[in-house]
Amino acid sequence: MQRTVSAQLALSVDDDATLAFIVAVAGRPTAERLDLRFEGAALQPREVTDAAGTRIHVVDVGAGAVTLDYAATVDGRADAASVTELEQLEYLRPSRYCEADRLAHTAHAEFSGLADADLLAAVSSWVGTRLSYVPGSSLPTDGAVQTLLAGQGVCRDYAHLVIGLLRSLDVPARLAAVYAPGLDPMDFHAVAEAYVEGAWHVVDATTLAPRSTLVRIATGRDAADTAFLSSYGGNVVLESILVSAVADVLPDDDVMRLERLG
Repeated sequence: MQRTVSAQLALSVDDDATLAFIVAVAGRPTAERLDLRFEGAALQPREVTDAAGTRIHVVDVGAGAVTLDYAATVDGRADAASVTELEQLEYLRPSRYCEADRLAHTAHAEFSGLADADLLAAVSSWVGTRLSYVPGSSLPTDGAVQTLLAGQGVCRDYAHLVIGLLRSLDVPARLAAVYAPGLDPMDFHAVAEAYVEGAWHVVDATTLAPRSTLVRIATGRDAADTAFLSSYGGNVVLESILVSAVADVLPDDDVMRLERLG
């Protein structure tokens, strides 16, 4: 399978700032181009890679216009992500947006006795039927509990609720930011990953894109670790964003089938 992805961002900055972009494909794609500019002049970003393999591109700018143009081609499937005992413990803990401790009663009441593929399918279906996908319906500070109470959200909200429920059941779970061929409307996408049967497997309760086509950008405890843009210093306004992700084949997706992110 070949996948081609891209992202274009335009920002305005009102004072000196440090910008951290997470838009690059994790690992090393077949081909890649990243062009960052400040007031039309090329910038050379510093690339930092975190413990989960997320590639972060950092630049320092003054007041003015910043543009980012990224494109990559990924051929074939990535190797299965490894996991350490420390990671398993980390992804069992409650986190800012995934309040597993507050979801424990609901999780045990709904999913007691299920495990592995059956559990992932049940959680995915349960979240998918209880939430409505409504763009703009949630705040950046909303966590899984607020999402469940509101009954609506966007992809990151679906993923946070899935993660919180799974952690409540002692299943390591984490969030992945991805490019998603087939997604409509097209944007950056967020899904959950759960560690069952000796590997990380994707859970996407939105069912908006085939899981087998997804391309990993970032991995973390929740959205706090995976934002496509973080800024420090001057105020930053996102003027425009355009994301594209295309695969040479869009297979059917079966929620009962375990799928790796690759």
